[in-house]
Formats: sequence, C-alpha cells, structure tokens
Amino acid sequence: MSDDVKIYGMEPEKGRWLLVFLGMVINLCLGSIYSWSVFVKPLTDYFTGMGMEVSASQVLMPFSVFLGAFAIAMPLTGKYIEIHGPRKITLIGGILTGLGWFLASMATSVTWLYVAYGIIGGLGVGIAYGCPVAVSARWFPDRRGLAVGLTVLGFGFSALLTANIAGYLIGSTGVMNTFRVFGIAFVIIIAILSMPLTFPPSGWKPRGWTPPAPKPGAHVTCECKRDEMLKTKGFYGLWICYFIGCLAGLMAISISKPVGTEIVQVEAGLATFLVGFFAIFNGGGRPVFGSLTDKLTPRNAAMVSFVLIALASVLMMMFAAPGSTGTYVYIISFAILWGCLGGWLAIAPTSTASFFGTCDYPRCYGMVFLAYGAGAIVGPRLAGYVKDATGSYIGVFQYVVAFAILGIIVAFLLMKPPVSKE
Repeated sequence: MSDDVKIYGMEPEKGRWLLVFLGMVINLCLGSIYSWSVFVKPLTDYFTGMGMEVSASQVLMPFSVFLGAFAIAMPLTGKYIEIHGPRKITLIGGILTGLGWFLASMATSVTWLYVAYGIIGGLGVGIAYGCPVAVSARWFPDRRGLAVGLTVLGFGFSALLTANIAGYLIGSTGVMNTFRVFGIAFVIIIAILSMPLTFPPSGWKPRGWTPPAPKPGAHVTCECKRDEMLKTKGFYGLWICYFIGCLAGLMAISISKPVGTEIVQVEAGLATFLVGFFAIFNGGGRPVFGSLTDKLTPRNAAMVSFVLIALASVLMMMFAAPGSTGTYVYIISFAILWGCLGGWLAIAPTSTASFFGTCDYPRCYGMVFLAYGAGAIVGPRLAGYVKDATGSYIGVFQYVVAFAILGIIVAFLLMKPPVSKE
C-alpha cells in the first residue's frame, strides 16, 4: 500500500514532513492568543478615549473567554474531522478564527470583544487546532511524539512572532486596524495551508517500519472509541496529569511579568522582553517532550515534567528576591514552567494516540483537551487568589509543588494504556 501513496508527488515518508510543517504554521496563526497582553493597554486607552470606564482586568477577560471556547470546541469537533476530513474542518476553523479577529476590529464595547474575539475566535481555534495534530499522529506511527510536538510547536512560538507584529501594527496603524489585519491574514493563510491536509489510507505504515512489540506504558495495546476510552483508568490519569501541567504553565504565563517586576524587581522593559524569551521555551518544550514521550513512555515523560515543575517552584520559593541571584532564579524557573506547559501540549496528544489508538483520535483527544481548559481557569485564578490573600504571588508556588507531587503519584499509578481484551 505504501507504494501507491503520494503526497504532492513525493514519497509519503518524505512528503509527510510537509504536512507537519503546514500544521506548524497553522498553529502559529492559531496561537496568537498568547499575544493578548500586548492588546490590553491599547484597548484600555481606546475605550477610555470613547468615554468608557474600562479597567485592565475587564480587557483581560476576552483571554479567558477565548480559552474557554477553545477548550469546549475541541471535543465537539472530533467526530466531524472523521466525517468531513481535516481539510474542510481546518478551513471552517480558520474562517471563524479570522472572523473573530475581524469583528473585534469593530468593537464599541468590551462585551463586543467577549463575543467576537472570545467566543467566535475561540471556537474557530478550537475547531481547527485538532486537525493538524490528528494528521501528524496518523502519518507518523513510528515517530508520533516528535511529529506531534513539531506540529504544535507553532502554537507555543506564536507569541514570539505575533506579539512583535501586533506591537508594531498597533503603534503604526492603531489597535483596531491591527485586529482587522490579523483577521484577514489568518483567513487567507489558514485557507491556503489547509488544502493539503489529509489522512493516510487505512492501514498505511512507513516503508520498512514494523510496529514494535508492546511495552508497558509505551505503545497502544488497543484501539478505543471515545466512549470506551472514558471507561478506562488511563484516561482519568492522563486527564488529571494534563490538568496539573496546564495549571502550572498557564499560571506562569498569566503572572510572568508581575512576578518579575514585583518580587524580583527587574526593570519593566526587561520583564516584557523575558515574556517573549519564555515563549521560546514554550515552543521548544513541545518537540523535546514529544521525543521524550517516544523514548521514555508517556508515563515517565509526565513524571519528568512534574519533577521539573516542582524544582522550578521550590527555587522560586527559596531564592526569588531582588538582586542578581533572584533574577537568575526567576528566569530559570519560569523558562522551565513555560517549557513544561509546551511539553504537555505534546505529551497529552501523543499519549492519547499511544494509549487509545487513532481510530477515533480527534474525539478522544477532544475529551482529554478539556483538561487544558480547566487548567486555564484554575491556574490564573489560583494566582489571583493568593495575591489577594497575601499581597504577593510567591505563595502560589507552594500549591504548585503540591500539585506536582500529586501529578507524580497519579502518573505512576494511573497513566497507563488499557489492556487489550483480545
């Protein structure tokens, strides 16, 4: 069967890397959500200039609405990827994503932003996000972790590129025109790049590759439909671990700059620069942990991530203070936390395919991805609660250490594939 398959005239073993690259660029567009902090002050100034009393916290709300819509759309979209194929679903998601940004350019109130950017844009990203991931998971049964990690790398790196572009456009054309430009660009780019996306024929495998003998925790032992997956302990172990990884990482994203300026007391410009620097680790953590998942098994890769999360948090608790030592600790710790978040966006989809197969992958991973949405809500809220209660963000790290220890225990006990009934 391998001899009959071509990807744009190329042998599938080579052509499938083109699909990974296209998925990476699509995710670069979808991941622009991580650039939202660049829009906060310009939007606040814009609405204030219209005579409205708008706080920065109100303008931050579209970020949470967006992530919520994103997480909800993922499990609802899975079956349609199977029915209609990844090309059509990516196209629909790309159009909605761009439409959300474009409609945001016409906002006359913050509520308008909640609906246009938050709900419409978030749903668009949720619809499109799983398609390139599912494509990579099926074309790379031999190197699934690496391929999925590279595919979602674009989402993590997005802030490094789109934040700078947004900053330039806001300064030169205004914040609303920036929404308009991004919206149009996303529709065009995603529409073009979605055209080659396709699944391999049933039963296809790379030439010369033989599936290895199953190892405990390493390779799929059965193919599960979504309903069957929900009855396994492995699903709940993976979901809880994914939730903890996202809680720690998204908490770090939400407080990176204020921790730097308030606790370590670095200069505000340096703190802003470091947010972009941390995005490199968010992106790089995806292929790194994707490869670790292939080599160490999903359970062991998860445990490594939780050890690193705990270590980073302990360092912050013990050594974060004004001065050069505190600055180095802050940079190292938050680089680790951002990197582990990126890592979980490779560990989780790879683990889903490894544990439960690819016969119903989009719907299965959609359910697992709800853990990301839960982490997006709990992580920033936990940080805000600690800040309000103690006057400092430093207390949040003791909770993260406790969650990381829980993650190690859950991963060890539950993060295993179900046993085949055959």
